[in-house]
Amino acid sequence: MSGPTKAMSVITVAALVLTTAYTVALGSSGWLWFGWVVLGMVTIGMAAADSSGSTGARRRGRPTGP
Repeated sequence: MSGPTKAMSVITVAALVLTTAYTVALGSSGWLWFGWVVLGMVTIGMAAADSSGSTGARRRGRPTGP
């Protein structure tokens, strides 16, 4: 996992903790949970692109042909 993907994972976990604390203290907010789900999906997408994109980037840089 690259640096930006690790940072995004940390931000996602921190957002989950803050959203949960807000829900416990002040009550549920659908928009906060929706935002956290979107953030989680973006994080999963970054992790998937990071794990599969590293080999693809190397292939694109190679010259093809005779």
